[in-house]
Amino acid sequence: MTSRASAVLELTRELIRRASVTPEDAGCLDLIEHRLRAVGMRVERRRVGEVDNLFARHGESGPHLMLLGHTDVVPPGPLEEWTSPPFEPTERNGCLFGRGAADMKSSVAAFVVALEHYLHEQPDHSGIVSLLLTSDEEGPAEHGVRVMVPWLQDQGLLPDACLIGEPSSLETLGDNVRIGRRGSIQAILSVRGRQGHTAYADPADNPAHRAGPLLAALGQLDFEDGDAHFPPTRLQISNVQAGTGAENVTPGELKVLFNLRNNPNSPADVLEARLRALIEANDPGPWTLDWRVSGVPFGPATGRLPAVVDAVCRSQLGRAPVQDTGGGTSDGRFLGPLGIPCVELGPVNRTIHRIDECIGLDELERLPGLYHGIIAGYLSGSEEG
Repeated sequence: MTSRASAVLELTRELIRRASVTPEDAGCLDLIEHRLRAVGMRVERRRVGEVDNLFARHGESGPHLMLLGHTDVVPPGPLEEWTSPPFEPTERNGCLFGRGAADMKSSVAAFVVALEHYLHEQPDHSGIVSLLLTSDEEGPAEHGVRVMVPWLQDQGLLPDACLIGEPSSLETLGDNVRIGRRGSIQAILSVRGRQGHTAYADPADNPAHRAGPLLAALGQLDFEDGDAHFPPTRLQISNVQAGTGAENVTPGELKVLFNLRNNPNSPADVLEARLRALIEANDPGPWTLDWRVSGVPFGPATGRLPAVVDAVCRSQLGRAPVQDTGGGTSDGRFLGPLGIPCVELGPVNRTIHRIDECIGLDELERLPGLYHGIIAGYLSGSEEG
């Protein structure tokens, strides 16, 4: 095993051992800060509420490439269902198991190892390379990158491009990269009625009856706004809530929770106007709509970074990655809408958020080299460093 491969394995294991369930960092950033300072990076720590954030940079001027990731993980779920404890990194069958193994402590470790090697080899490199880490990606995402971006803007430190270590690969490392993301909108529709005894209530007072045609209309919406880079906007109903739980009482209120994943061709305000018109047209009775935009669509990434990522994957992995905009949301939503090209490249995402989350040891071994090549290629001005 090469020194780079052994280094990324050991650091990934050390990070997995820290039970950093959102918003806890559990000492991950302390470990990383020590290593980054040792190779000459300037490190700033900002704690906002319960969230820990770290920004490290090296270089003074020129093109600025930022690496972006998070140290927090989702809860492990029922511990008895794990084959090995979620916060005890375990190797078996050619994989490393543990919560965060794929999402995304392996990528964070690979970022650190790649930076260590690059700065050892190129201490006088051109441009700026930075690393932004937060412990608030898997949760509300209110006090992590969301607040760090305005701070970076005030400091004049917004990057020219951003490489995100989210697990983008589908079957094998580097077969897929994200060059943008759809937005995410959460809506809660409340329809009022009149609670009553099922034997005597007027059906016209029952919001579940009145909202039936509207629910069908929501489920049949077709936005027809897809393009070469983004699939069409989609609406999915996630919860329908009504009633007291009693069999002989009609509901006084019906709540419908639905989520929209929108592409740049359908801005949130346009969608809200369309949904309000649809509700009015179906006349469900007295209603209110709570509309919350949690992520703005961004991309597709253009410029040097996508070309560098493509060239490095071709050179090191022997394949050109498919570029897409699928998946959920990432912290790129706070940078991409500012016009900053964001590309996501990371491990296979098959086991993320699942029991027995894992990463292939061969994937883990290759990650630092990929990130090293992208850093070198972007800062040197060539397609591959």
